[in-house]
Amino acid sequence: MRFGVRRTGRLVLSVWVLVTAAFLMIHVLPGDPVRASLGPTAPLSLIEQRRAAMGLDDPLWLQYVHYLGHLVTGDLGVSMTSGLPVDEVISSRLGSTVEMALLAFAVAVLISVPLGTIMAVLARSNKNRDWALTSAGVVVATIPEFLMAVGLVFVFSVQLGWTPVAGRSGPSSYILPVLALAIGPAFMLARIIRVELLSVLQADYIRTARAKRLRPAAVYLRHALPNALTATLTVGGLLLGALVAGTVLIENIFAWPGLGGTIVQSILAKDYPTVQGVVLVYGAGVLLINLVVDVALAVLDPRSAIRES
Repeated sequence: MRFGVRRTGRLVLSVWVLVTAAFLMIHVLPGDPVRASLGPTAPLSLIEQRRAAMGLDDPLWLQYVHYLGHLVTGDLGVSMTSGLPVDEVISSRLGSTVEMALLAFAVAVLISVPLGTIMAVLARSNKNRDWALTSAGVVVATIPEFLMAVGLVFVFSVQLGWTPVAGRSGPSSYILPVLALAIGPAFMLARIIRVELLSVLQADYIRTARAKRLRPAAVYLRHALPNALTATLTVGGLLLGALVAGTVLIENIFAWPGLGGTIVQSILAKDYPTVQGVVLVYGAGVLLINLVVDVALAVLDPRSAIRES
């Protein structure tokens, strides 16, 4: 019960901070959004009329109250460039972003689990190969996403011509964006799995399993790996949140029709209602992922909830 109350209170506080930061963004970013939407030749009377209609002439605290009131009713405002409701703009692009993030997370898991297991096996049997593989993993994990994306495009699109350079035109167009987003986190997660697996292999029940002359594959896959994966669940959830945020950069590199391109275009056009809405969606998604991970970890390992309480 204490664990649930603490997590709920932390979530409410985090949402309030996120909403407040999204509101203050319009007053911190330079430029006049009304003049940007109407153009430099718009008469001053029209600009003042639009500012009054949007409530930008009200005191800051009153604007904040109105902003919270609209959010409670699910109203994110109207885009200043397209004239469409912000929730419609977001809903038309959200699916592409979620799709890319989930595919990248699935690819990262599919790479990291066998790779981390192999690294743990080599750490116990072949120190030289383990050192080489671990060092290569460190190098790959530290490559920035944009540099990874550029390298993949140069090799597979420009030189080999196997995949399209940009856009979302078919299954082949998913390959490079997903790989650019997943490779770094995959090697990072593989290193964590290696460390956790080596720790689990020192446990007494692993010695018992070996004493029963079980096959090495059964010892690693049936007894050791599930316990190591439980310990890495939290890191995996944080990586999923990072992948969601990382879609902003990758979508702009590959001209992907998602929220990443929308937020950059909105910032350049000073379409602040859209920027606020997209920031709220990204932030709420990361907070929701963290909550799900905390609950799942508490279910799989109740001792973590007791320690947290």
